[in-house]
Amino acid sequence: MAITAWMKKVASTASSSPLMHHSSYKFFYRTFSVTTSLSEPVRVRFAPSPTGNLHVGGARTALFNYLFARSKGGKFVLRIEDTDLERSTRESEEAVLRDLSWLGLEWDEGPGVGGDYGPYRQSERNSLYKQYAEKLRESGHVYCCFCSNEELEKMKVVAKLKNLPPVYTGKWASATNEEVEEELAKGTPYTYRFRVPEGSLKINDIIRGEVTWNLATLGDFVIMRSNGQPVYNFCVTVDDATMAISHVIRAEEHLPNTLRQALIYKALGFPMPHFAHVSLILAPDRSKLSKRHGATSVTQFREMGYLPQAMVNYLALLGWGDGTENEFFTLDQLVEKFTIERVNKSGAVFDSTKLRWMNGHYLRGHPEEEFTNLIGEHWKTSGLLTVSAGPFIDDAAQLLKDGIDLITDAEKALVIFLSYPLNLTLRSQDAEPVLQDNLSEFSASLLGAYESGDLVSALESQASWQKWVKEFGKSRNRKGKSLFMPIRLLLTGKLHGPDLGASVLLLHKAGTTSILAPEVGFVTLDERFKILGQINWETLSKDHPIKETATSV
Repeated sequence: MAITAWMKKVASTASSSPLMHHSSYKFFYRTFSVTTSLSEPVRVRFAPSPTGNLHVGGARTALFNYLFARSKGGKFVLRIEDTDLERSTRESEEAVLRDLSWLGLEWDEGPGVGGDYGPYRQSERNSLYKQYAEKLRESGHVYCCFCSNEELEKMKVVAKLKNLPPVYTGKWASATNEEVEEELAKGTPYTYRFRVPEGSLKINDIIRGEVTWNLATLGDFVIMRSNGQPVYNFCVTVDDATMAISHVIRAEEHLPNTLRQALIYKALGFPMPHFAHVSLILAPDRSKLSKRHGATSVTQFREMGYLPQAMVNYLALLGWGDGTENEFFTLDQLVEKFTIERVNKSGAVFDSTKLRWMNGHYLRGHPEEEFTNLIGEHWKTSGLLTVSAGPFIDDAAQLLKDGIDLITDAEKALVIFLSYPLNLTLRSQDAEPVLQDNLSEFSASLLGAYESGDLVSALESQASWQKWVKEFGKSRNRKGKSLFMPIRLLLTGKLHGPDLGASVLLLHKAGTTSILAPEVGFVTLDERFKILGQINWETLSKDHPIKETATSV
C-alpha cells in the first residue's frame, strides 16, 4: 500500500473494494436481472433536500457523482427533492446551489440550467407522480387504503405484542370494488398502498456487493398520502426512471430505500439503474458526523476561510484514493483518476486537522503576489491595517505564511507577531534557562548597542543585520542559540517565531509606517528598549532560582 505524506505524519490507513458490473433483483422467488450496457450514456444525479445547509457528506456524494459523470463523458444532473413542504425553503435551495458552485461542481441539467428532462424540482412534478400512481392502481400494483391513523397505530401495538415486524396487515388489500366505492362515496380519506409480493429481493450494489431483503419484513407501503402528496420513495423512482438516470450513487443510509424503489421499478416496467451506496462520513469517535462535532456544512467551512480546492481534494479522499502516494489533486486530476471501484465501503473519518493542513498547502501554493493580496485584504478587512497593499504587507505576508493554514489565521499571526509580551515571557518556566544565562548583562550590552546607534544602523538591510549580529556575538563570546535566543526574547518578547533577522527588520519597518491600526497596540523598537532599561533584573532572578544554564539546556 502506498504511504502518502499525511499518512506518514499520522500513520493512518485506507482500503478499497471491488467493482460489481450489473444490477439484479429477485422476488416471487424468481430472479430478474437488468444489465446496463457500458456503452450507454452515463447519467447520474445529485438530489438534495432544501431543508438546511449542504452537509459535507452530501457534498462528497455530489462530488463522487460529478467525478463519475465527467470521467465517463456523461451528464451530471441536479434535482431538488422538495416534497417536504413544511421544511423546504427557497433560501436553503439557493444556499445549496451556491455551495455546489463554490466547490466547482457545475451541473449539466437542473435549476438555472434547464434540460430535456425537467422540471428539476419535485414540487413541480406532481402531475407526473399522479399519472404513474394511477397506472399502478389500474394494473393492480397499488390499492386504496382507508385505514385511519388510530387503526394503523393499533396494528403496530398488536404486532409488537406478537414480536412481529410493525408492518401493515393488508386490511384493504383484498377489498371488493363495492367496499371501495362505498368508502369513496362517504368521502373517507385514503392512501395508495403498494402491494408487496412474497419472497425476497436481491441487488448487487457496485460498492457494497450483494444485498438481500426478505419482503415479509416490509409490508404494503404507502406511495401517495391522503392529501394527494406522493411519498419520497415513489417520487425518487419515477424521477430517476423518467430522467434516464443510469447510476444512482448515494449515501449508504439510502440503502433500505432501494428495496421499495426496486419493487416500483419492476411494477412500472422501468429498467433498473446501477446502485452504488457510499459509506457515511464519521466523526473521530466513529459516530455519524453531526453538528455536535463542530462544523459540518460547506457554508461553515467557507466562512471559516477554507478554499474550495482544499475542500474538494479532501472530500475526494474520504473513502477514495488512486492507489499512489499522491494525495493532492486538482478537480481536473480527480476526473482523470477517479474510478468507482476504488471507493471504500467502510466509513471514512472526518479529520479536521488534516483538512486544515491540506488547506494550508493550497493557500501557500498561491503565487506570491496572489497570496499577499489575499492576506493583505484580510488584514485590512479585519481592521488591523488601514491599507491592503504595500512594502510592509509584502514582507509580513511572506514572513508569516508558514503559520497560516486558513486566511483567517492571518489576523492572529500578525497580532502575535506585533505583540511584545516580554514581562509574561520572562516570568514563564520556559524562559528560565535564558534568564539564568546572564541575560541581565546581555540586555545591558544590547541596550548599549542601541543607544550608540550601531544596532539601528544594522536595521537597514538583511546583510547589515547579519554583519552586526556576527560582530556583536564575538564581542559577547556567544554564538548559535546562546546568541540568538536572548536577542529574540529581548526584541520580540517571545522565545519562538519566524526568522529572527527578518522579524527584527519587519518590526523596525512597522515602527516607521502609519498603516497599523491603533487597536493593534503595537510597541515600537524604541519603546521596547525603554522597557528593557526599566526591568529590575534582580527581582526576576529571585523569581527564578538557578537550575540550569542556557548552554546546558
